[in-house]
Amino acid sequence: MKRAVHIPDLGDFHDVEVIEIVAKPGDILAAEAPIITLESDKAAMDVPAPFAGKVLAIHIKAGDKVNQGDLVADLETDAADANAAQPETAAQPEKPPAKPAQPESPPPTSPSAPPAQPPQPAPSASPPPTPPTPSAPPAPNSDAEKPHAGPGVRRFARELGADLSRVSGSGPKGRILKSDVESHVKSVMTSGGAAASGAAGFALPRPPVADFAQFGEVEVKPLSRIRKLSGANLSRNWLLAPHVTQHEEADVTEMEAFRKSLAEEAKKAGHKITPLAFLVRVAAAALREFPEFNASLDSSGENLVLKKYCNIGVAVDTPQGLVVPVLRDADRKGAAAIARELGEVSARAREGKLKREEMQGGCFTISSLGGVGGTAFTPIINLPEVAILGVSRAEIKPRWTGGEFAPRLMMPLSLSYDHRVIDGAQAARFAARLRVLLSDIRRLAL
Repeated sequence: MKRAVHIPDLGDFHDVEVIEIVAKPGDILAAEAPIITLESDKAAMDVPAPFAGKVLAIHIKAGDKVNQGDLVADLETDAADANAAQPETAAQPEKPPAKPAQPESPPPTSPSAPPAQPPQPAPSASPPPTPPTPSAPPAPNSDAEKPHAGPGVRRFARELGADLSRVSGSGPKGRILKSDVESHVKSVMTSGGAAASGAAGFALPRPPVADFAQFGEVEVKPLSRIRKLSGANLSRNWLLAPHVTQHEEADVTEMEAFRKSLAEEAKKAGHKITPLAFLVRVAAAALREFPEFNASLDSSGENLVLKKYCNIGVAVDTPQGLVVPVLRDADRKGAAAIARELGEVSARAREGKLKREEMQGGCFTISSLGGVGGTAFTPIINLPEVAILGVSRAEIKPRWTGGEFAPRLMMPLSLSYDHRVIDGAQAARFAARLRVLLSDIRRLAL
């Protein structure tokens, strides 16, 4: 039979945003499996299926604002499952239907055992997972021992490098929410987090509390949501990955001349070819030659995951803060196609219209300050990636050509890398390869 799923009680929240559609028509869902993910100003939560069934239709989309009672989806269930599910759903608001739970207690042999046993398993079940956490890698292979969390939360935890087996869930039936993962990461970063993650234990000092108003007039301006999120991510990335930055300079005189020669042709095609388009194309070629840079450490930190695809993120400065849209399969596209796509995603980023999936799945990131200035900087790695390329403003410098000094356009490159994965010699070779390709882009055709 066909049954509808509605938004449950959201408490004091109204017009809550849908940030992810987890299920799709045709999916077979178990009871409590997530259908969508909501995010308020304070927390994120999954809307689970109250009963098992097949998804017939999803009636909302990512970005919609929903309230209690709004229709989420239609599920097809067996009549028997539907009849069994009704008492459970009714048992939440009313106490009388909760009595059906009593038949579950008789199975114990003695009437005195039930009251004694429930309290004992709870305390004894929680301590065991904590001591064996160092030897917990096999646990993920057992479905029965997997933490109670939806796919969206699991992906979020992987992006943050958080171990869900260490996270306590605050959702229904102990379900782990995104807010629980965020709280766990914050606690790891601020209160002896290194000890919790298996490193040498130390507690990070808290910033000093100061009353700035006592020295003069001040204005308090709240950070945008993007700046809050990116600030937490940058702090985490800086603490978890041992950063080293390799600096290099590339002679882009010929590349810039070629780019300018294409300006009129690109304008007629409706886009603009920028130096960043060539940088993306060159980086994609270098990643094919150096697969260790197109990789990520797994959650155990003991295995390197080599990626067979090449998605490159490009940092875009917006009024709300920094966002990083991802260009898919950059190694399969030419500079013109990359330039066109860059223009489109950058425009959507500045308008705040980027979709969540457009900022996921990156292998390598480029942060260009060429349009602003500077000679070099230390970009922070965007975990779980292992490297990021910073680009500063190119300038004319005298370079020895073998017979004389000639003016050449030199572009500064700053390559930050995770020293757990990449050593200095590898980084120097990768940066040198970027320099060679940028100095003579004809090599891309070889």
